[in-house]
Amino acid sequence: MENRNWWKNDVFYQIYPRSFKDSNGDGIGDLQGIISKLDYIKSLHVDDIWLSPIYKSPMIDMGYDIADYQKIDPIFGTMEDFDELLLKAKRLNINIIMDLVVNHTSDQHKWFKEAISNPKSKYRDYYIFKQTKDGKAPNNWRSIFGGSTWEPVPNEPGTFYFHTFAKQQPDLNWENPKLRREIYKMINWWLDKGIGGFRIDAITHIKKDLDWANISPDADDGLGSVVRKGRNRPGVNDLLDDLYSNTFARHNAVTIGEAYGLKATDLPKFVGPNGYFSMVFDFSYMNIDVKDVDEWFRGQPKWSIDDLKRTIFNSQKSIKQANGWYANVLENHDQPRVLSKLIKNKDEQNPKSSQALGLMYFFLPGTPFIYQGQELGIKNFHRNSINDFNDISSINNYHLAIENGIDKTKALNIVNQKSRDNARTPMQWDDSKFGGFSENTPWLKMGNDRENIDEQNEDTLENSVLNFYRKMISVHHEKGVSKLITEGTFTEIKEVPEDVIAYKLTNIEHCITILVNLSNTEQTLKHSFEGLEKLNNYSDVAKRNNTLLPYQAIMIYK
Repeated sequence: MENRNWWKNDVFYQIYPRSFKDSNGDGIGDLQGIISKLDYIKSLHVDDIWLSPIYKSPMIDMGYDIADYQKIDPIFGTMEDFDELLLKAKRLNINIIMDLVVNHTSDQHKWFKEAISNPKSKYRDYYIFKQTKDGKAPNNWRSIFGGSTWEPVPNEPGTFYFHTFAKQQPDLNWENPKLRREIYKMINWWLDKGIGGFRIDAITHIKKDLDWANISPDADDGLGSVVRKGRNRPGVNDLLDDLYSNTFARHNAVTIGEAYGLKATDLPKFVGPNGYFSMVFDFSYMNIDVKDVDEWFRGQPKWSIDDLKRTIFNSQKSIKQANGWYANVLENHDQPRVLSKLIKNKDEQNPKSSQALGLMYFFLPGTPFIYQGQELGIKNFHRNSINDFNDISSINNYHLAIENGIDKTKALNIVNQKSRDNARTPMQWDDSKFGGFSENTPWLKMGNDRENIDEQNEDTLENSVLNFYRKMISVHHEKGVSKLITEGTFTEIKEVPEDVIAYKLTNIEHCITILVNLSNTEQTLKHSFEGLEKLNNYSDVAKRNNTLLPYQAIMIYK
């Protein structure tokens, strides 16, 4: 019988191709670069590689603006290179997972170029166009990247097209069945090609409120955030049902939804036994430090380890009630580095605290995802000018901050902390000028806090972050442990100090206990926890039953 849940015990590794490995010296990572590092990826013991977009694109939003869904962008290589990667990865028992972006295309996609140049083209109804009598925008919705969601159509006074994100990313009209059939045909083409599945971008945005009504402004620009009218809106379930039945249901593929805006009550429909997707990302603790994931300049809430703990356990309670499955994640291409984000004191951002954060999330019920460089403990950078940033979201948030009365120095400090570029700096393979990523100047400046943080250095150190991740992944794959993660009963261990995150997974045969001290002081436990110490980031220190050292993280199995 075919195993439809093959992905549940897997470990996924996300690659941002532009920043992973440059094979041809142009300063941009590419498919041949990934192929050259397959042995490294295999050495991690991961099962699946998720590739951020490699489709043909003008790269306004780093590939999330797609000009052709069935072509590889020349900066990454060719379709022949992709086929080689697919084949060589499969020989190593590694699946390739693609990034699927179907809320919008690039304005350079042939559909949109035809739509904007010819009002009578069938492709005009592939997108969202509106006409107004007064020549003003149809409503006051603000796009996620700033400014109105409506862009005037050249040479057609009073006509506008809609974009949730950048103006170069026009939204597709999912109300049109012909458009949906085109999308489904493309999805099935990739699945027939042999990829393992998709990570699905911004999928809760595909349904908009069709009244297109004005909303109350939420800033001085007189606009209101589009997420209030265009994210996880009534009717999105019908569209997702249609998507699932025409694509994913026909293939034994894994699908991971980027589904911001979900409530706990939505989870059964999205990831329950008959859900639209295999799993959705649990962003709850990843976003503990922002009030608004799209307009993060608006403030950084104060939080404690106890808040982090409550967030993790409440989230796990919700997914359990839904009988669903989470993709557990600390980092991705849209987030700053977790070590710099969750460890507030810079002096404590070190291998021990990096390992502690890793163990904290890795054995939660769900499937763990690792973002390139996370397994090395890479940190955020510091830039001295907004001109040093590439990310469109960072640049827009910087200008939005200034427009809202924040001075330039503070605005730049916020962007340094929150920029997506933090995760997009070139991979650190060694300690050379360009980190072994390229022989020439990379497309984005290297990180500037790199001492001893690179693959070459960490590969040889028994207690490095890299080798701790290798151990965690190996343990995760052990039969008894895997069974506990997928079938065990998850319980928070409550009688621990405030700065300790502790939980266990149990079944009739075995129990896993996770104990993580996220403070810089020793913590005393009320109870001792007996069993085989499978993982301990202080492996060189004799076990002390009732004490956790600063940033000590232990996994006990019995």
